[in-house]
Amino acid sequence: MKILVLANFDVGLYKFRKELLSELIKQGHKVYCALPMGELVSLVKELGCEFIETPHLQRRGTNPFEDIKLFRQYLSIIDEVKPDRIITYTVKCNIYGGLAAKRRKVPYYLNVTGLGSSFQSAGPLQKLVKFMYSRTNKTAQKIFFENEDNARIMYENGLAEKEQIVINNGAGVNIDEYPFTEYPQDDGVTRFLFIGRVMKEKGVDELFDCAVRLKKDYGDKVEFHIVGPFEENYSQHVVELTKKNIIYFYGYQNDVKPLINGSDCFVLPSYHEGMANTLLECASMGRPLITTDIHGCKEAVIDGQTGYLVNKADSFDLYEKLKMFVELPFEEKRNMGRLSRKHIEERFDKEKVVLKTISSLDLSEI
Repeated sequence: MKILVLANFDVGLYKFRKELLSELIKQGHKVYCALPMGELVSLVKELGCEFIETPHLQRRGTNPFEDIKLFRQYLSIIDEVKPDRIITYTVKCNIYGGLAAKRRKVPYYLNVTGLGSSFQSAGPLQKLVKFMYSRTNKTAQKIFFENEDNARIMYENGLAEKEQIVINNGAGVNIDEYPFTEYPQDDGVTRFLFIGRVMKEKGVDELFDCAVRLKKDYGDKVEFHIVGPFEENYSQHVVELTKKNIIYFYGYQNDVKPLINGSDCFVLPSYHEGMANTLLECASMGRPLITTDIHGCKEAVIDGQTGYLVNKADSFDLYEKLKMFVELPFEEKRNMGRLSRKHIEERFDKEKVVLKTISSLDLSEI
């Protein structure tokens, strides 16, 4: 079969879907990937995929004229490729790719990798997104979700039928690519790691507040390592915290494994997630997790055994759980890491997610 994949970001597509793309090609299908040009497009091509550039796709843009151009380009791509199946990822690809597939009468499969801020916040943008989803979701063959809560919300809003819903354990994690690594030696310092966009919805306000408080409590016996790009105006605050030795800031890193390897615990106090891949990756490498008690995060943690769950946007609760972890005996921290890896192997192995996804695509039918 010819399978057309519509995505918005080369890094996300390659990092989280390369095993799926490779398996589809291994099974003899021709895979086309339509997305904007990026630094990892060459790696997508090396998998054996045909690349089609979509310059009008603006990940966070709100220009309706560019979106119309994107929709028209999707129609043109479908006319040229003549795919048997279309798979879409993220909101814009789901909506405009779904509309184009619907118009050309090609079976299509949507992936809801998270509801996103536009869906979560009340207002005209939320109403628009719901309206657009109502136009595309109804005729989708399947709608893949990364957690039960996202599926429930879509269903309760009349945007997904039960027979359409497929729930995966996120995108899964390649447990060989993120291998178990021995816990760091006990030198008396507890090192917390955060990987993600430095933005309010990732819980960085609460995390930075706790970092200040815990540095006062423990001084050099606790460290906070922050990895990720800015998406909001936090630059001045981060510079100030860095100068005061409250945090270590690394910006965006292509390879985060050395930082995971050197950490004692991964922290992600996010407000909403589809399924946080950073949690899966850090747990796969044998690190305890402290994260929010919400769908998309809590699935990665067995509370009290592989880490701790905290209340959403609750700086005090986050502080208490971070402090609890600091006070744990070293052997308990290390055992948490071992159990964290075991939990990932049992529930989030990438191979299982890929096979479940492919089985839902009905690739034996034309």
